[in-house]
Amino acid sequence: MRKHRFLRFLAIVPLVLALLALFTFFVMRLWNWLTPALFGWHVITYWQALGVLVLSKILFGGFRGGPRRDWYWRRRMFERWEHMTPEEREKFRSSIRGGCGPFASQATEPKA
Repeated sequence: MRKHRFLRFLAIVPLVLALLALFTFFVMRLWNWLTPALFGWHVITYWQALGVLVLSKILFGGFRGGPRRDWYWRRRMFERWEHMTPEEREKFRSSIRGGCGPFASQATEPKA
């Protein structure tokens, strides 16, 4: 069983590296196509594009481990939904439909 996991790991690693290399290449090409023409910035190399990807991951994505953190929220909301009465559910649905912010009252009011 462990041998199969190791072989699967060995098969996945080159695939992940190839996808990362391809994604980096597309970022480099897109950057070099758009930014010099739009903003007058310099073209970048492949390694600089990889650096941009790593920097954006650090600044915007963090290293928290992926989509598993959303499952806790979903499970918690499902448990709350199960404990609501039908009246509470309808009130919740209507509050969601109402929207938020300054445009919420405009969206819920009937048009004359």
